[in-house]
Amino acid sequence: MSAQWALVWANGWDLLVHFTSLSLLAIGGAITVVPDMHRYLVDERAWLSADEFNSSIALAQAAPGPNMMFVPLLGWYVGFNAPFAQAATASMPWLSWVLAIGFALLALFAMLLPSSILSYSAAAWAYRNQYRVWVQAFKLGLAPVVMTLLLSTAWIMASHHPHWVDGLAPAALSLTCAYLVARTRIHLLWLLGAGGLLGALGWV
Repeated sequence: MSAQWALVWANGWDLLVHFTSLSLLAIGGAITVVPDMHRYLVDERAWLSADEFNSSIALAQAAPGPNMMFVPLLGWYVGFNAPFAQAATASMPWLSWVLAIGFALLALFAMLLPSSILSYSAAAWAYRNQYRVWVQAFKLGLAPVVMTLLLSTAWIMASHHPHWVDGLAPAALSLTCAYLVARTRIHLLWLLGAGGLLGALGWV
């Protein structure tokens, strides 16, 4: 039992360190570092399946609330379903809930606190120097960086979809929604609802 819980602590520390570093790189919000979260949680650590990862983000984005609600949900899945967590709680299944809540809070703390401190400090400094040319240039230069990170997130999620090969349906749906948001007055929530309906019908 002690060896299993030592593994839980070690993996928890790894998650804390990795998500803390991602927090400081999340220009444009937590959603922009989803590709590296996928690499770390699914490909490298195998703590989650690709379906669990995508479902966490889809559920959090569909629910009302902050954009980064998917982060504690990913932590919840790790604490509840990861092999090291299941091994540690095999003799006491009720501890799975405790571990899931603990990892959810750990992921949330790691993603939220460092970036909040950095954002507050940077915003105060940028406000004091807002009229400097190089500060304005830096802000304008971040726009394509954020857009590229968002596109990479969409690519990661779509490429693991079961309909990715036959027709690139998720990619086409994403491009259509982006066009409608940019060119029409249709509210984004209607498009999210339509996407959820198409997914429930198994069309995308």
